Amino acid sequence: MSTPHIAAERGAFAPTVLLPGDPLRAEHIAATLLDDAVEVTRVRGMAGFTGRWRGQPVSVMGTGMGIPSASIYATELVREYGATRLVRIGTCGAVAADLQLGDIVLAQGACTDSGVNRTRFRGMDFAAIAGFDLLSTVAAAARMRGERFAVGNLFSADLFYHPDPALLDTLDAMGVLGIDMEAAGLYGIAAQHRVQALAVCAVSDQLREGGRWSPAQRQCGVDAMVRLVLDALAG
Repeated sequence: MSTPHIAAERGAFAPTVLLPGDPLRAEHIAATLLDDAVEVTRVRGMAGFTGRWRGQPVSVMGTGMGIPSASIYATELVREYGATRLVRIGTCGAVAADLQLGDIVLAQGACTDSGVNRTRFRGMDFAAIAGFDLLSTVAAAARMRGERFAVGNLFSADLFYHPDPALLDTLDAMGVLGIDMEAAGLYGIAAQHRVQALAVCAVSDQLREGGRWSPAQRQCGVDAMVRLVLDALAG
């Protein structure tokens, strides 16, 4: 079988799918972290793989940047391939001044300037929240390991280069921890299809202080965070 954006056999994906934005990060995770990983799709260069972690099946697939691209893959994975746990593995820019490069943000909720969830929700505001079981499981694992992490709101922006200079102050005033471009859309899809979703993001940019990761760190610098997530979900 295939969809417009995924060419994989039925059953090719595990119920748990990690969703990095960068398809090269998906390849890196499959090649270096998963056991017996095999490529199951590569339509338009968006590669997906299925392998094992501690004996349990797990898949990883890139989504591209932004809610529209991520929504395509998340929807098709749930509707056509039976995915039940969608975990964004990504990066974010920190709004909170006390977040350092490499810190982990677990998105309990996701605000947005995108209209996708209002479209789903008949023009009303929808509370885009993480699946509680996923959030509590990963948070407990991070606490046990002594990781630097924070739980709270992300802001999923439609524009990477946002024109409003006052945006950071507004987000900070409302306690938003950081900015990404996908979480709110992913949470809306999960709610619509009654599956679990969680966005787990490493801080790659300190938007207040000006520090940032290199391109190589953005591609491969989340390995420890991915291992944390995989161990937590493997139980």
